[in-house]
Amino acid sequence: MDNPLGALRASVGRLNELVAGLDDAQLESQSYDTDWSVAQVLSHLGSGAVIMRRRLEDIRAGRETPDDVAPSVWDEWNAKTPRAQADDALAADEAVTQALEAVDEDERARLTFPMGPLSLGFNEFAGLRLNEHVFHSWDIAVVLDDAARLPSDDAALVVDNLALIARFSGRPDGEERTVAVRTTDPERAVTLRLSPDGVELTTGEAGQEPALTLPAEAFSRLVYGRLDHGHTPAFTGDTALLDALRAVFPGP
Repeated sequence: MDNPLGALRASVGRLNELVAGLDDAQLESQSYDTDWSVAQVLSHLGSGAVIMRRRLEDIRAGRETPDDVAPSVWDEWNAKTPRAQADDALAADEAVTQALEAVDEDERARLTFPMGPLSLGFNEFAGLRLNEHVFHSWDIAVVLDDAARLPSDDAALVVDNLALIARFSGRPDGEERTVAVRTTDPERAVTLRLSPDGVELTTGEAGQEPALTLPAEAFSRLVYGRLDHGHTPAFTGDTALLDALRAVFPGP
């Protein structure tokens, strides 16, 4: 994918503006994710930032990250008060963003990041943070403004970075079919291949007319399980198919 750091920096700034001024009651109110409050979403972003920064430091130093790092970080953040979760999340968010920005181009080209059976390049690794940041920021934004959508600069990168998450977030419905989707703003041709074994997302023409056409930010939210009926913009195509895809990508 293209370098995601510019979009990540912009998203960090928007999150700071979004959270600034929230009182304790707002921090403890429910986010879009029914299992998490606004503060808990921020805690998730904050703990994720700490873990990612540690992994980045370890990869750059040529050492492995101990298995107990992530659980210990989660325990620490879960014990924080809602106010501390919010304040500390913004600080950790800034710290990991600066750490990513500090890696020069030559080193970025050399670094690889193991993720289970996969090996990611620097842009893909940073892109995971961008995706997480954009969608969890939306989880907060949409409870403050029901008309909130993903910013277009974020959507332009995120829509090209959905293949990996679709493999993990997709829940096969037992049917085997190929679904052609066209997005707008930006325009993309996307193919979803559903089988009893899993879900595969690829970009490029599917050799068939699109069954759905919708904004890129909405399609991205669909794959992340955040395209409920109340937050679906105008689209063209098969409504029943879109409902079926909502079930395939149930989200939080």
